[in-house]
This record gives sequence, C-alpha cells and structure tokens, in this order.
Amino acid sequence: MPHSSLRVRFSVALAGAGLFLSGCANPSTGSDRDDPTRPVTLTFWHGWSQPGEVKAIDDSIARFEKLHPNITVKSVSNVTDETVNQALRAGGDEAPDVVSSFTTSNVGQYCSSGMWVDLDPFLRKTGVDKKKVFPQPFLDYTSYEGKQCALPLLADSYGLYYNKDAFRKAGIARPPRTMSELKRDAAKLTERTADGSYKRVGFMPDFRLYQNSPDRMFAQWGPTYFDRHGKARLARDPRTKKFFATARALIEAQGGYPALERFRTRFGDEMSSQNAFLKQKLAMHLDGEWRGLMLKDQKAPFAWGTAPMPVPDDQADTYGRGYLTGTVAGIAHGSRHQNAAWELVKFLTADTDQVVRFANAIHNVPSTKAALESPKLDTDPTFRTFLDIARNPHSAAIPPSNNGAQYIVTLQDFSYDVEAGKVRDLDEGLRRLDAQIDADNLQSEN
Repeated sequence: MPHSSLRVRFSVALAGAGLFLSGCANPSTGSDRDDPTRPVTLTFWHGWSQPGEVKAIDDSIARFEKLHPNITVKSVSNVTDETVNQALRAGGDEAPDVVSSFTTSNVGQYCSSGMWVDLDPFLRKTGVDKKKVFPQPFLDYTSYEGKQCALPLLADSYGLYYNKDAFRKAGIARPPRTMSELKRDAAKLTERTADGSYKRVGFMPDFRLYQNSPDRMFAQWGPTYFDRHGKARLARDPRTKKFFATARALIEAQGGYPALERFRTRFGDEMSSQNAFLKQKLAMHLDGEWRGLMLKDQKAPFAWGTAPMPVPDDQADTYGRGYLTGTVAGIAHGSRHQNAAWELVKFLTADTDQVVRFANAIHNVPSTKAALESPKLDTDPTFRTFLDIARNPHSAAIPPSNNGAQYIVTLQDFSYDVEAGKVRDLDEGLRRLDAQIDADNLQSEN
C-alpha cells in the first residue's frame, strides 16, 4: 500500500489534531552550530509503514550513510503527526532531529509554531537555490508567510482513471477534457440493471467517495481561497459557484443524489480488492498516481488508462492541470545537530538520483525539476500522466493556513450540504462559509 493511501490523503482526519500547535511556546532550543563532519547519530521519524516503503527509506538512508560515513541515522517508521508534535513540544533526548509528514495542510502550523526550523539559512549557506530545484507549487505548500520550514519529499498528483473497455463499448474515443464532456460521457457510461438499480456509474461525483474531497475537484477551476489579507474569498470568486453548479449537474445527469449516494454506500473499501473502480462499478474515477500500481498488483480484469482531470469549458487551455500535494520533511527545532540534520534533509529532498530512486521504489511523483525530467524515471505511460500533471504550470496545491486543514474541513461539510440539495441560497451559503473560515482562523491566532 503506497504512503498516500495511509493519509486518506489529506488532513481532514488530522486537521483537528493539528490545532494543538497554535500559540505554543518552544520547549527547547536546538543548535545550528554543530559540525556536520563530526561523528553523530541522527533520529529520523517518518510515517511510512508498509514493508516496501520502509525498505525504500532504509535503502535511502544506506546511500546517505555511505556518502556521510560520520553520520548514523536511526530511522523510526509509522509515526503520526500527533506523535511527532507531542515529542517536539516535550523536547529532550528522545525527540527526533529530522521529521516528515504526509499532511501538507499542517505546514502553516509547523512554520508558525516554530517547531520546524526555517530552512532558508541552510539552503543559502549550502548554495541550494530552491526556486531552481523545486517546482513553485511544491514550494508553496512547504512554506508559510515567508518561512520555508519544510521541503517536498516526493509528491502526489491527481488525475482521471478510466475503463478503456467501457469507453470502447460506449463508443467514446478518448477521455473527457472539459466538464461538459465529463457530464456527457458519465451519463453515457452509466448502466442500470433490469430492476433500475445501478450496475455502473460513469463518474461518481459524491464528495464522500474515497479521494473525492471537494478541494481536489475544485483545483480544476484554479480557485483562490484567501485574499492578500488572509481573508476567505470563496463567496467573491465566481469560480466557486461554477464548481458547485458543475457538481450538481454531474449528479443530476446520472440519476440524482439519493440514488447515487445509496449506490456509493455499497462500495467496498478504497484500498481493498473491493475498490469500486477495480470492481467496475465506476467507469471513471478521480485518484492519485499510486492507484496505478495497485491496479497492476490486483490484476484489474479490464483495460484501463489515465488522463488529467477535465477542466471547466471556459478554461480549456488549462487542460493537463491537477491537484498536487505530497510528503514534507524538515528539521526539529530542538535538534542539537541541525547542520547534520540538514545534510540528511538535503539528500532526501534535493539529490536528483536519490529522489528518482525513491520515487520509482514507492511509485510516487518526484518533487524536483531535475528528477521530473530524469530518463531514469519509471517509463510506464499511465504513471507519466501524473508526472505531466505535476509539471503543468496550472496545477496547484491548497494554500497553508495557521490552523492546518480546518478551512478544508469546513468547505467539505458545506459541500456535503450542497450536493444533497440542502443549500437553497448558494450565495448566502458561501458568505456564511467565508465567515466561518475567518472565525476559525481568528480563533487559531488568539
């Protein structure tokens, strides 16, 4: 199971857990005066837990230790954000030196709390030009208010998986590129049994399905969540209403929300052999790059392909874009070996050969410009779709916030009501949504 699946890929489950960082004082101060050439043992905490993932990390560490024979790395796997943050608050000898997280939306807290150190001084003194090394969207989700407290450690991009056999049978020549094509194809691909129940849905738009968190589909519109003053502006962005109108249109084109939701509740677990796309209950599906490896491992009994998610009809020139996120790595504030820790962070995140080898090992998207262009990358065309999405200048991640993903949780709750037809006045509902997001952010600052 790839690391992305363990996140449920996104921090809704951890959004509340991240709030405890707000306003906390740093319990201890580390040192950035250590000599990285002296013998030292570093502790590295990460969240990967599956055997293949842990082996890939251990292999990476072995390569690092060969290059830095004076540095020994003690790796601890399957560590959650909550455990890391509790250890960083407590400080002491048991706290880690290098930390990683699957929860990019908590970067704002990592930076503003001071628990993860600012990496810009380390970048400068070792001559690493971050803007030349990392794509801008990856820098956006690893920094907050000018502080680069993390760097990207592989990435995830989201695209469209589609059943080629179902497309061929329905006479559809290629995957949809615009939202109107998505609606048309979804309706054409939807099949019912003799009693009128669903046999297959063309595209399940329900926001509760697997990876269908609304921010991922919303990324196709290129929204701006906050203005330059940090105030929520979803109600003022006309793309927000268009997004919800499209979601509702997709629902109505395939039979309406009650019927679709009943069908969704019968789906198997996302990461199991009962996955709805694998079981051919969905002809098209929004998912990340890791799904391809799982489909191969589970020997999907149909031909399948990948493509970027469709874009709004009035933004057809942005086709190829997608939602981006990923794992992040940084240095604990209390580490007494910050220069040595930086050598490990730099190797894991900026060394082209290392990034490529790690990306190939766990089937994730590499997170540097050079690695994305490397001829040593997996050449599988279904995987390369996600590399192209990561390279697309219109692709984007959600912006960091001082309270983690709470604003996405609020958006998600609102989206559930919209898709169910419970929001009668969308304009008023969006104004209330903005007000709630602003209130939550203000509470986190106090």
